[in-house]
Amino acid sequence: MSENMVLFSGTAHPDLAQGIADHLGVPLGQVEISRFSDGETFVGLNENVRGVDVFIIQPTSPGQDSLMQLFMLVDAATRASASRVTAVIPYYGYARQDRKDQPRVSIAAKLVANLITTAGTDRVLAMDLHAAQIQGFFDIPVDHLYAMPVFLDFFSELDLSAFTVVAPDLGSVKMARAYAGRLGVPLAIIEKRRPTKNKTEVMNVIGISEVENRNLLIIDDMIDTGNTLIRSADALKEVGAKDIYACATHPVLSGDALDRLEDSAISRVVVTDTLPAARKSKKLKVLSVAGLFAEAIQRIHRSESISSLFEF
Repeated sequence: MSENMVLFSGTAHPDLAQGIADHLGVPLGQVEISRFSDGETFVGLNENVRGVDVFIIQPTSPGQDSLMQLFMLVDAATRASASRVTAVIPYYGYARQDRKDQPRVSIAAKLVANLITTAGTDRVLAMDLHAAQIQGFFDIPVDHLYAMPVFLDFFSELDLSAFTVVAPDLGSVKMARAYAGRLGVPLAIIEKRRPTKNKTEVMNVIGISEVENRNLLIIDDMIDTGNTLIRSADALKEVGAKDIYACATHPVLSGDALDRLEDSAISRVVVTDTLPAARKSKKLKVLSVAGLFAEAIQRIHRSESISSLFEF
């Protein structure tokens, strides 16, 4: 790896940043992040980055100052004459607010994209965006990675002879179909509606014949409250499903989601480390995406193609 590259990390997920650095065989750059007595954030880079290719690793979880840290880290690197600044965003917060689906609401996903660009970011590297079209919200290059290779490596070790992949809603069908194709198993779909925010009501199971007396793998991009997974699992059990597994890239797990998943009909929940785990659980298996991000960063730095990393 060239010495003309530096990785910096905010405070949102230093363990993942360290894992990426370890895969690349480089140390994390020295950065100072502190708070003034009034709560205002201070950010300073303690290394010379003039003419350097800078990568800033920071998930942007809502409810934290992770976004402000990202803006300030990018701004600091830009003002210090870095040759290029890439924002590595394993989890893109506010991604679900990607359209105006009711009057007088903000399209927050677009707003965040504007702010990241305005801060001075030259390139974005993200994983499993909630809506792929968010890439178009940016006027700078966006590389969109998928966690699929990590999940496929894990699930390919299981006996898949009696498995069916399940899409928990119509928006997940494309991704679920890709998993089913790669694993060589059937596909079922849950039709649902969401009457209010964070509330899910299962309406219908499409492909019941592929669910009865079979083990199931529910595919989604994130787990927030867990309502979608829990209600889906209950509906699938009612039509004769056996063991139910679930996998999702982003373990948001807000509120009591993890406790509710532990008490649910789901046997195992497999996630990645795009976000730090709040605590350990017997049902929760965390797979690392550090190696995938490290490979992408290496190829971006060397101006090599990374298309093979984000194709289904």
